[in-house]
Amino acid sequence: MTLAIKIATKNLSVYYRQLQALKYISMSIPEHSITALIGPSGCGKSTFLRTLNRMNDVIEGSRVEGEVLLDGQNIYSHGVDVSEIRKRVAMVFQKPNPFPMSIYDNVAYGPRIHGLKRRGVLDEIVERSLRAAALWDEVKDRLEKSALGLSGGQQQRLVIARALAVRPEVFLMDEPASALDPISSGKLEDLLFELRRDYTIVIVTHNMQQAARVSQYCGFFLSGEMVEFNQTKTVFTNPRDKRTEDYITGRFG
Repeated sequence: MTLAIKIATKNLSVYYRQLQALKYISMSIPEHSITALIGPSGCGKSTFLRTLNRMNDVIEGSRVEGEVLLDGQNIYSHGVDVSEIRKRVAMVFQKPNPFPMSIYDNVAYGPRIHGLKRRGVLDEIVERSLRAAALWDEVKDRLEKSALGLSGGQQQRLVIARALAVRPEVFLMDEPASALDPISSGKLEDLLFELRRDYTIVIVTHNMQQAARVSQYCGFFLSGEMVEFNQTKTVFTNPRDKRTEDYITGRFG
């Protein structure tokens, strides 16, 4: 079965003033899949991830060339509503960042920003989002308690629930498990498998075992270039490029 392409980049380059951080990257990310981005620190993985919902816009001196197509539309075209792009393409960061408010208000925050006020509707959204993030059973009796009282793994799943509440189409995740203990990390991986049925997920990870476990597609970045992009099994067992093989086998990085 051939999956439709959710995101594609064409000759994508990113500059921070004079430094070229990404070099002419062209790739296609299928929908309802998990794509892992691997490579050593400073190779451009996170920079690439941030181009997919225009998070680099907030970095002074940054400049993007080429195209990022979301369902065929270039998100860098003149007149594109950036807030709408970020609603469709949600970002989950390395360190959980719940708001200093109740668990309920964290999840209801986005719908309220978009004009939803009815308590009954918000209740449904909060429960649906927490269930989808595999957190409902753990927090349903303390929804009015501060989100900051949750464990790190719970906070990360709450952040995912907060994003789910505005019904995004894509999740970008930048090292989402790096600050978590092994049990919480395992729960997050299980959640990714569930979310993949309804969402397209792109994850940056330093953990190659995690990349091999959770992703269907994998891109290897090095010095701002995408050296190789293919099905994960192929990248790990039969890489086309010697540099990919050297990285995966631990010769550098």
